[in-house]
Amino acid sequence: MAKLETYIISRQELRRVLIAFGMGDKNIEALLNTLERAHRHANVVAFSSMLEKAGLPRDRIVNVLRRLGIDDITIQDILDTADEQRILAESGRLFDVSVDFS
Repeated sequence: MAKLETYIISRQELRRVLIAFGMGDKNIEALLNTLERAHRHANVVAFSSMLEKAGLPRDRIVNVLRRLGIDDITIQDILDTADEQRILAESGRLFDVSVDFS
């Protein structure tokens, strides 16, 4: 079973990190509001997807996750999982197939 870890960052520190990595104020506010609605908690895969949707390039997402104290192997797993989820979601919207056998 995978080891579960919690990474904690203050709202102010997260804002500073996102500004340092080039995220705009509007996107930062939207992200912080989303986190607030989620009771200030997010799965790290969902969090990385939020950063990507907000326009942060992958290399900067990696640096944000590093600032949280996440190691490179775990970061790669996070990004791979996010990619898999996105592919599944996209293909689910594109294909609605049923097969009947008689």
